[in-house]
Amino acid sequence: MERAAFLHRPDSEYAYLYTKDLMHIRLRTKRNDAERVELISGDPYLINEEKWHKESRPMKRVAQTEDYDYWLIERGAKYRRVQYAFAIHGYDGEDLFYGDRGIFELSDQARAKAENYFRMPYFHEADRFKEPEWVKETVWYQIFPERFDNGDQSNDPEGTLPWASKDPSTTDFFGGDLQGVIDHLDYIQELGINGLYFCPIFKATSNHKYDTIDYFEIDPAFGDKAKFKELVEKAHERGIKIMLDAVFNHFGNKSPQWQDVLENEEKSRFKDWFQIKEFPVQASDEDSRLDLNFDTFAFTPRMPKLNTANPEVIDYLLAIATYWIEEFDIDAWRLDVANEVDHRFWRKFYDATTGVKEDLYILGEIWHSSQSWLDGHEFHAVMNYAFTETIENFFVKKEIKATKLASGLHEQLMLYREQTNQVMFNCLDSHDTPRLLTTCGGDKELAKQTLAFTFIQQGSPCIYYGTEIGMDGAMDPDCRKCMIWDEEKQDLVFLDFMKDLIAFRKEQQKVLSYGTLTFEELDNENQFIQCSRSFEGQTIAGLFNAGNNEVEREFFGEVALSQNVDIVGKKAVIKKNGFLITKG
Repeated sequence: MERAAFLHRPDSEYAYLYTKDLMHIRLRTKRNDAERVELISGDPYLINEEKWHKESRPMKRVAQTEDYDYWLIERGAKYRRVQYAFAIHGYDGEDLFYGDRGIFELSDQARAKAENYFRMPYFHEADRFKEPEWVKETVWYQIFPERFDNGDQSNDPEGTLPWASKDPSTTDFFGGDLQGVIDHLDYIQELGINGLYFCPIFKATSNHKYDTIDYFEIDPAFGDKAKFKELVEKAHERGIKIMLDAVFNHFGNKSPQWQDVLENEEKSRFKDWFQIKEFPVQASDEDSRLDLNFDTFAFTPRMPKLNTANPEVIDYLLAIATYWIEEFDIDAWRLDVANEVDHRFWRKFYDATTGVKEDLYILGEIWHSSQSWLDGHEFHAVMNYAFTETIENFFVKKEIKATKLASGLHEQLMLYREQTNQVMFNCLDSHDTPRLLTTCGGDKELAKQTLAFTFIQQGSPCIYYGTEIGMDGAMDPDCRKCMIWDEEKQDLVFLDFMKDLIAFRKEQQKVLSYGTLTFEELDNENQFIQCSRSFEGQTIAGLFNAGNNEVEREFFGEVALSQNVDIVGKKAVIKKNGFLITKG
């Protein structure tokens, strides 16, 4: 066997508390290298008395990538502690012992040495990753407030354009506000949405509001605190959760703190709030790749970077984070540019916010592997772009084969604890990406197929406003078009499809949150896949044809959702962009 492929790390996504009294233990081996794997485990203080080292329990292969197999076992412990190692049996007849001291031939001597074993010294509930249960039942709807609806023209900023009178530029204003959202809460509820994710609503100069001036104030173009409180209360009455978006990586250059720095330079009481290298500060309103003497978001002088190690900054930002929970009862924070803020601050953020609301959902904007933020002490999830990009690369862009799709999805799932995967945030488009329909080249059947596959995956799905009625849009600013409210211009067939898909997701929430992802067939020639999710005797199966040729397959269970499929008895002919989802 390929010993270099063996991987296990205690106190990580490979060994963690899943529930208060139950561990998940994982092992990685080379693909199709180990015939079976067993766990040798017991109480660290009873290895000699109970001789547990002579026994073992089989592990289950739960994921396979192009290079590796992943094995899993659940393990409780009477005394809330455990010592363990792996017995790995190869197809070549080799039998190996893998533990804390390395790899040995599987022998009585290797088994009997206590020092050879990995340990979980004690099951500390305080260290366990605790996911907000309600997120597993949530289908999100992302709103870019300036473009959703102009419900109150009295607060329109100067130069506001008539609604949807043109494709947006980076500087256009169309008057969208909080009243516009309140006016359409019935529409949102009828769609089946039970979570609203807002791009920033705090006082700022831009239309996107990521250049914050004052985090304690609603932008006057959106309304005021009374209006926001009304929105939250009316949403909660409908069972809809509220997630706000904040940037704690940087301020806008019009913030009073940064303006004080520009005015007073090194004498400013706020000079240590920012990452300033020297004075005088080289202020500019224009983006530049030239070296600046202060750190910014990207190369944007209008967004000076905060020093989140400064105690005053920490206190200020944590006061913001807790204020909107305490005063307005928000349910979640989405944190912009989260990967550019130090871990120490995020741990303080987690403690402060969950101390106010235990089941608060904390979502980080991170586009890459995020293990160090998802250990249970910072975020509950990240915007799962790596996961959904794999889906788009297969279905939409046709850049990868079926086997690569399965490999990529399993690889992402194995990066994180199981409870983390259950609350990951899955979006196919957002204010930062082209809209799904545009990515699909206007092919609405392809867009529906991609959405259907995403909705049967683990994690909490999100719809970008307007996707449900067939809105298109290229990269920012085009993806931030005004919402279409004229029903004659909406795709009502697409809307009905989305309502059915959301209802199915919520109806099958248990199996789609907890069920293991299995691929029964991966046909690279026809770009056809068959997959399933199973939990407690219930199974959701999906057959998806991403190729050009018709594929005929037998299926089991009751048809739940389908597109471009001819069904005769228990046989289905699945055409291009076709899918069949069954339950049973």
